[in-house]
Amino acid sequence: MFYTQLFTSKRGSLAKIWLAAHWEKKLTKPHVFECNLETTVREILSPKMKVGLRTSGHLLIGLVRIYSRKAKYLLADCTIALGKISTAFRPGQTDLCLGRVEATVKEITLTEDFTAFDVELPHPW
Repeated sequence: MFYTQLFTSKRGSLAKIWLAAHWEKKLTKPHVFECNLETTVREILSPKMKVGLRTSGHLLIGLVRIYSRKAKYLLADCTIALGKISTAFRPGQTDLCLGRVEATVKEITLTEDFTAFDVELPHPW
């Protein structure tokens, strides 16, 4: 009915999905990011060979597990970024003198030098 070569070989197109469905612990972070979910869904929906219903169910479970892992990695990265942003912009981290709440305009603005724009432009014709 179907060939297991697609799933059992390491080079098969759906091998990572099959691995995620059956041995989730063996799935590494590079395997997760290597998998393109959009093309994998297309391969599952329209396979090259006949695939049984139960087998396609296993592939969908593997696909969901990989998607879940990708979401967990994204959440972890966002949490780390939020932590770094909140520590960089926490209150009390200013270079102002004690007792001052606001900086003056001269302290936060750069001097403007518009001398480079004083040159006449050539005629367009």
